[in-house]
Amino acid sequence: MGNPKAFLTVPRQEAGHRPIYERICDFSEVEQFLNEGERRLQASRCMDCGVPFCHWACPLGNKAPEWQDAIYHGEWELAFKLLTATNDFPEFTGRVCPALCEKSCVLNHCIDAPVTIREDECSVIEKAFAEGYIKPRQYARNGKKVAVIGAGPAGLSAATRLNCLGYEVTVFDKMGKPGGLVRYGIPNFKLDKYIINRRVDYMTQEGINFICGTEIDLEKLPEGYDAYVIATGTPQARNLDIPGRDLKGIYFALEMLSQQNRILEGEKFSPEETVSAKGRKVLVIGGGDTGSDCIGTCHRQESLDVTQIEILQQPPEGYNPATPWPYWPQVLRTSTSHEEGCTRRWSLASNKFLDDGKGNVCGVEVERVEWVPSPDGGRPKMEKTGEKEVIECDMVLLAMGFLKPEHPAFGPNVFLCGDAKSGASLVVRAIASGRQTAVEVDNYFNKD
Repeated sequence: MGNPKAFLTVPRQEAGHRPIYERICDFSEVEQFLNEGERRLQASRCMDCGVPFCHWACPLGNKAPEWQDAIYHGEWELAFKLLTATNDFPEFTGRVCPALCEKSCVLNHCIDAPVTIREDECSVIEKAFAEGYIKPRQYARNGKKVAVIGAGPAGLSAATRLNCLGYEVTVFDKMGKPGGLVRYGIPNFKLDKYIINRRVDYMTQEGINFICGTEIDLEKLPEGYDAYVIATGTPQARNLDIPGRDLKGIYFALEMLSQQNRILEGEKFSPEETVSAKGRKVLVIGGGDTGSDCIGTCHRQESLDVTQIEILQQPPEGYNPATPWPYWPQVLRTSTSHEEGCTRRWSLASNKFLDDGKGNVCGVEVERVEWVPSPDGGRPKMEKTGEKEVIECDMVLLAMGFLKPEHPAFGPNVFLCGDAKSGASLVVRAIASGRQTAVEVDNYFNKD
């Protein structure tokens, strides 16, 4: 370590965000960047702990102390090599990861000011692209062909690792371009799509084949491949089957998010097809990241008003004694989208959608709920209180998560990967699953 006492003298400094009045007028990335000197100072705060819990917390096992030290010393290429030894797409995780590593950082536990690991990670990969540290390589082929079905982060990661091991890899995807939910679900203001295009171009130069706009029947996988990786994600959103669900103006969150991203890439939609919040009072049902993304998109589409409701109770701010480390902290999180303006409410269940008399939604009847501790110590039970009210709205976005997919019985040369295997989770876990699946495929061919 170059400066073992930096954490005592250098305060945590985040890059911050573009001003609200500016950013809500476009879909450009919200997050800003520190200059190189400031970034090196932030990296110097890493204490190189005897037991670095950030290693354990990261699904990829990123060795943050090692590349933080390299950043501090200005050895950016070394930092790049150390980072990409465990993470295939730091440009993705450096933008959209919830930073499990930072929640486990010793400085987080001691002074509530962890090292800026996620931002430092992003700075390393951007420096690598800018300085040309990333150069396409060609790998000796082993004569085996693998088809990867699904071009989300899990499929892309599996394809990258298999390609490095010498397999001839073809990636299929039903959408027009690779990326999966990273491209079609995450708004540009969190991750601009040129970031994905840049990576896919690099993967193509390394010999990976992409066939997009082709939906594969999992009951009848394409012929000519020695193994298959199923990385189709969790395509089925969780529905809210209550009276009035068939009214106009009620959409799954991804119907809007995906379409907006496609519009930004030049696709055209008729007025009847367009899902827009412009001039509308919007109710977002679901309090997670997808719901937050809906809020930010509604602002940029010039909605009149946005309300977000969540069936769970409001978590505390700062620290929650019910979820001490190493549990994921269940605390109140305020995203950049929330900062832009939103009414947030908790402990509300939706009873029915209301009709304006013309087949359009005009409101939602909600009922306050209480969460009662379970006698056996299990999950708390929800009880309705009878306190009902109507939230007026003329557009509803359902952002309640996704259902774990069911798959047909596959042969021994077919491997499940990412959300298709585990159910909806984080981008960083999808990448980790892709890497592990590539190892499993290689072991399959090299078993004794």
